[in-house]
Amino acid sequence: MLACVAGFGDNGGMAKKTGKDKANGDRTIALNKRARHEYHLEERHEAGLVLQGWELKAIRAGRANIGDAYAIIEGNEIVLVGSQITPLIQASTHVVANDRRSRKLLLHRREIDNLIGKVRRDGYTLILTALYWKGNKVKAEVALAKGKQAHDKRQASKDRDWARDKQRAMRAHNKDA
Repeated sequence: MLACVAGFGDNGGMAKKTGKDKANGDRTIALNKRARHEYHLEERHEAGLVLQGWELKAIRAGRANIGDAYAIIEGNEIVLVGSQITPLIQASTHVVANDRRSRKLLLHRREIDNLIGKVRRDGYTLILTALYWKGNKVKAEVALAKGKQAHDKRQASKDRDWARDKQRAMRAHNKDA
């Protein structure tokens, strides 16, 4: 008899939002926009990060800053230096939180050997360009970079301004059509 009642057990068509619905949204945690201005970025690699529990909670709260982050070589490992993850006030009292500690990057051995060779032989720098979520893991985008000279920065800004002006002119021309 209860099965005949319309809407029994139904929540009125309101589906519950799951975590999978957010998959199409923005998964970026932090971007290093200054890196594109200061360096010629050549190769990009995706790396995992070794994080502590309080750091993951702070990243979820949006407290990561990678403006000054770069990677160095220590032995046969690549370590992230200069990134700041500010601890939450609710962080556990028995953990001493160091917001600027060095964090190990997780890459395949072949990638590590390739990057170490390019940094040592060719004079590249490893710069952190982005932090983002991939599934429930935090990933870092590390780029091989060479520093720009002042005239290169001026030329890049001229090219950017010209592209913007060109786009405005095309938009104005297409408005009349």
